[in-house]
Amino acid sequence: MKTLLILIVFIAAIVQFFITRSTQQTEQLCYTVIKQYDKFEIRKYDPALFSSVRLYKKGYKASSSEGFRILAGYIFGDNESNEKIAMTSPVMMELGDSAKMRFMVPKNYNLKNLPNPTNNKIVFEKQDEKIFAAISFDGWANDEKIEKYTSILKDELVKEKINFIDKFTFLGYNPPYEVINRRNEIVVELIDYKY
Repeated sequence: MKTLLILIVFIAAIVQFFITRSTQQTEQLCYTVIKQYDKFEIRKYDPALFSSVRLYKKGYKASSSEGFRILAGYIFGDNESNEKIAMTSPVMMELGDSAKMRFMVPKNYNLKNLPNPTNNKIVFEKQDEKIFAAISFDGWANDEKIEKYTSILKDELVKEKINFIDKFTFLGYNPPYEVINRRNEIVVELIDYKY
């Protein structure tokens, strides 16, 4: 019995190693850290193109599964060309009275060569270079953690007298089957940040 348990733990560790490696090789939204504070950092994000879906539900738990299902369906081939598109990271979710989930479009695509979605809820959005503040947390995300770290980030920005747009976004970097080294962030766009 003890040998079987050791074997199971060993296999689970190997599987998680390859999952983590795969996650690290996924194309990610590019940014440069401008300034590091004790609890958060300031980043300059590169321009990017996103597929997005608006969800008329409030909160992470209520809307994340539906948003992911719609956008993942699109990249897994539910589009007019039946074309598979690579997954990118992070999955982004604006939370408020409603929610919006976004996937970054891989850099080898633009609005001209992207296949049209069959789901008319999916839209494409360009984002110019922007400055954000970001705070990180690990483990599994939920509404309570998102609220906690949003509040911490907001308090830190007020303390540092840094102006921001009061619209916070959750970023999740890991697939649901990755159980170790999970990375989550809350980001918010800054107003007239000088660096």
